[in-house]
Amino acid sequence: MKTTAGVLLVLAFAFISRGQTGNADAILGEWVTTNGKARVEIFRRGGEYCGKINWLREPEKEGKPVVDDKNPDERLRAQPVLGLEILHGFSFDGENLWTGGRIYDPENGNDYSARMTMTDSVTVELRGYVLLPMFGRTETWKRYGSP
Repeated sequence: MKTTAGVLLVLAFAFISRGQTGNADAILGEWVTTNGKARVEIFRRGGEYCGKINWLREPEKEGKPVVDDKNPDERLRAQPVLGLEILHGFSFDGENLWTGGRIYDPENGNDYSARMTMTDSVTVELRGYVLLPMFGRTETWKRYGSP
């Protein structure tokens, strides 16, 4: 009797762990930013979730690629925004929540703490903040190709 209960407990734990891993990767894919100016590909690198800009509505300015000209590091101001990694360090925190990450905004050169919440399979709310989440802004991104 004890053996059966132990086996069931191990199987239940394995099922729950596997379910969390599957949910963790639900965020993977291409997302359209709130204003539709860019698409960001969220990917996994090692144990963290990251994101890079892989499409811009206006990839050029005056016939040249848009660059990260507001970056606080002068050495990086000539790097193209297209391909720029703007999300990094996110960890899955359970139930459609990724925390502990950072988001970089190339429009103003600022870097913020951030968290992401998937509200459904095609919507993610990304909150960037300073110090505490209550001191921030939330953007709603839609999965690319969703209605």
